[in-house]
Amino acid sequence: MVTQVYIEEAVRHHARTAKLLEHYSGKPHLYLERHQEVFNPRGQNFRLQKQNPSLIIAEKHGTRIHSAPPAYGTGGEQHYYFSHMLNCVYDCRYCFLQGMYRSANYLVFVNFEDFVKDIDATVEAAGDSEVWFYSGYDCDSLAFEPITGFAEFFIPKFSQWPNAILELRTKSTQIRALLQMQPLDNVVIAFSLNSDAIASNIEERAPSIEKRLDAMYKLQQAGWKVAARLDPLIWYAEFEQGYENLIQRMVEQLDCEALHSVSLGSFRLPDGFFKILAKLYPGHWLFASGIQAREGQHGYTEKVTELLLDYCEEKVKQSMPSTKIYRHQ
Repeated sequence: MVTQVYIEEAVRHHARTAKLLEHYSGKPHLYLERHQEVFNPRGQNFRLQKQNPSLIIAEKHGTRIHSAPPAYGTGGEQHYYFSHMLNCVYDCRYCFLQGMYRSANYLVFVNFEDFVKDIDATVEAAGDSEVWFYSGYDCDSLAFEPITGFAEFFIPKFSQWPNAILELRTKSTQIRALLQMQPLDNVVIAFSLNSDAIASNIEERAPSIEKRLDAMYKLQQAGWKVAARLDPLIWYAEFEQGYENLIQRMVEQLDCEALHSVSLGSFRLPDGFFKILAKLYPGHWLFASGIQAREGQHGYTEKVTELLLDYCEEKVKQSMPSTKIYRHQ
């Protein structure tokens, strides 16, 4: 999967760097001053790099805690996200990262302790307010877990912040570390789900829906708070049957009353990102089916968006309280 490894000189002797290099001991190692030398140059071909990505090990400087987009909200008063990694091992056709970054290389930041300091400062500034921290905005939270130990490190830290909630968003079945840990009430493992037709056709390299649901079941059984993220909902000819089947499988395999939450959102992308993806995949049905520009984004028409959300919300309501359902346009 990884063809070579770039290492910033500043983290050359970092303990986590050593762990990563153990995993990729057979790959060429190259050293550089700053990761931007490899990650930021113009003229890179995202699609070609995606087939043979490099790993970049670096230190995260500057702002590490960011305000979360409105579509990430599931209650609470303040919402932030942080990213220990940029880019994803999966290859979903709708992924906005293809429009955000020039490079498809995996960029891992190893200075976890600096993230913790910033989270602690954010929590302290919030006083008694409930604060959410999301991981999984710029990457999949768990897909690289056996290599980075991200969740294993960060989850115990949240035991010291009772008014802070950590959401790990993922499609991954890499849950072994979580099953060996004591669940925390303020940690939510949120799985992105879609219909089988969408998952098997445009969520390339990602685990099947069956495997994701099985991982959710195991985590529920172990006492973890689990959530479902039906986002992005995709418009296609058989969407009603596809999403009805998905929700029925959720009902059959999970304790839906015990789910922390279910969020629903239709396919949408910022205008600039949409144009890049449409060029990457010329003629792909995903970027031509009822899409229009609206308020700085490209997405489905208002009529299609409402149809998708209304249908799926009504199906989910049959199995869990409406207070646990969050709807994002």
